[in-house]
Order: sequence, then C-alpha cells, then structure tokens
Amino acid sequence: MPPPARLHLASASPRRAELLDQLGLAHAVATADVDEAHRAGETPEAYVQRVATDKAEAGAAAAGLPAEGGLALGADTAIELGGRLLGKPADTAEARTYLTALSGRRHDVLSAVAGCDGVHSACRVSRTTVTMRVIPPDEIEAYLATGEPAGKAGGYAIQGRAAVFVERLEGSYSAVMGLPLYETDQVLKAFGWSAL
Repeated sequence: MPPPARLHLASASPRRAELLDQLGLAHAVATADVDEAHRAGETPEAYVQRVATDKAEAGAAAAGLPAEGGLALGADTAIELGGRLLGKPADTAEARTYLTALSGRRHDVLSAVAGCDGVHSACRVSRTTVTMRVIPPDEIEAYLATGEPAGKAGGYAIQGRAAVFVERLEGSYSAVMGLPLYETDQVLKAFGWSAL
C-alpha cells in the first residue's frame, strides 16, 4: 500500500525533511511546541521516545487528525556519553563543552521516530555508536565559528563539517542526522503504510 496521502512532519528540521524527501515521501510541516526538558530519572532512550511521541501527537493535533486523515511523524535525537544525556547546546560555551567531552571518545546517538494518526501512536528507537577522533582545541574553535553546532544534539552535525571528526560509525547514518529511516519505515508499516 502506498504511503499516506497526508503525511505531516512534526518538526521544522530541514534535515528531517530532506530525509523524508530521500524516501520520496511528500509531506507538510505541522509543528507544535512540546516539553523537551529531561526529567529526573528518565533514561536517554525513554527521553527520546517520550519527546518523539509528544511531537507526533502534537503534530497530529495541529494537522487536525484523525478528521483529516493521514499521519504525523515526530522525531528526537540525543547523545548519550557515559550515561549522561547531551541534547542541543544552549549556547557556544555549552557546544564547546560537549565537543571537548566527545573528543577521542565513543558515544551513542539515540534517535526516535514516532507516528500518530490522531488516535494511535507507535514509536521506534535507533541506537548508533559514533567514535570521534581527538579534536584539538583550535579545531573545536574553528568549528564553533561556523555556527553549525547550534540546534544540533551533542553540538555537531555529521552531515556537515563535523564529518571530519567521525572516525567510525556503527549503526544508522540517517539516525545521527536526526531521522532513522529504517525505523521510520517500521513506524509507517505499523499504520499499514510503507515507504515503498
């Protein structure tokens, strides 16, 4: 069966839109604000699942689902480093702190995608391990000066200039970008659709 006639992306992220375009999935944007604050005792995996599901449900409400038919997709990505959650840096100083902590180390990227048709929700999570090379302080400063770390989980964009920092990736490249495509197809299938 073809993808839904009305697919709504509950995100303003151009990277997520590009990834849906890669699958040939026409979509509209239906964003809504949700609480993205990390809750005490919440594991990184539970955090990205909750936020992605909240975004999908808010996107479905904003799009008028189920009355209008279709499906809303929400996604969230976070970095787990030694049990610590790294989200989007609040400012350049926090991005510097994140990049310094990631330098020369392995970390996990958790990326969740959720779907909501206005009645039911389904969510899948991807875990990808990324190994960063040692990043000298002058390269961190040069990267910060590009402005690229703003709004990116962990303060870096793998599809941008930070690609030169990545020594090894075990898992899903699209998940590190912010939308795990295998899991996206699994969510579509949970609603009776497929990306193909």
